[in-house]
Amino acid sequence: MAEILKGAPVANALTDKLIERVNSLKAKGVAPNLALVRVGERGDDLAYERGLMKRCEKIGVKVENFVLPADCRQEELLDTIRKINEDDGIHGCLMFRPLRNKEDEQAACALLSPEKDVDCITTGSLAAVFTGSGAGFPPCTAQACMEILDYYGYNLQGKRVTVIGRSLVIGKPLSMMLQGKNATVTMCHTKTVDLPGTCRNAEILIVAAGKANVVDETYTNPNQVVIDVGINVDSEGKLCGDVKFDSVESEVAAVTPVPGGVGTVTSTVLAKHVIDAAEKTL
Repeated sequence: MAEILKGAPVANALTDKLIERVNSLKAKGVAPNLALVRVGERGDDLAYERGLMKRCEKIGVKVENFVLPADCRQEELLDTIRKINEDDGIHGCLMFRPLRNKEDEQAACALLSPEKDVDCITTGSLAAVFTGSGAGFPPCTAQACMEILDYYGYNLQGKRVTVIGRSLVIGKPLSMMLQGKNATVTMCHTKTVDLPGTCRNAEILIVAAGKANVVDETYTNPNQVVIDVGINVDSEGKLCGDVKFDSVESEVAAVTPVPGGVGTVTSTVLAKHVIDAAEKTL
């Protein structure tokens, strides 16, 4: 049976380190502060907000909520982003997406200062990920994958890593982060010929396909580590990943569960980015 790479131990170990860094910052007169921008009352946004606020409270990161009505005008949203940009007491900003109005979302992302963009929603942050320099931070989910691999002792140097998914949210930035650790990365997508065969060649398989249970045992090999980024709801209304866990668990060396895997680490990574941003102000 595979080793189950649970996210909770990763998040807890990271939390302990972050508490020490927050205490050090506060001793120097700096209190890490996160701005949460939410438009409307979507259930998934509210659920993530509650979990994030609980994690930030435990670590010692302050959270300011900026809540706007679902039908707010674009200028009202942009005024909120300007206020956050100009407030030296706010170190990071998370805007819940997607917004109902795509133009509003694009305008807000373009306006946010990369220095406060703790989840890679600006072009400035993406540029920093792809060039290895500049302001901004990588996507929290992509960073959570890296944190899991690091915590469980997987050295990426020279490893064959296959990523399913090429979005700017996870796949593309994650591939650059993996290459930054000297992994040899193959990116796959819906047009990949013989996708299962390509995936079987990987030592580490990271699945961000955005489709429930799309990866089964035909994509894997016995020595493989599988990181499942997906969060979906199956036909029975249960949370599941992009990987068919029951089929894969007995066929690989290690695999992350859903729920309880990558998603468990993301809020802690977000707090880490806020702390990183606060430290840069010293």
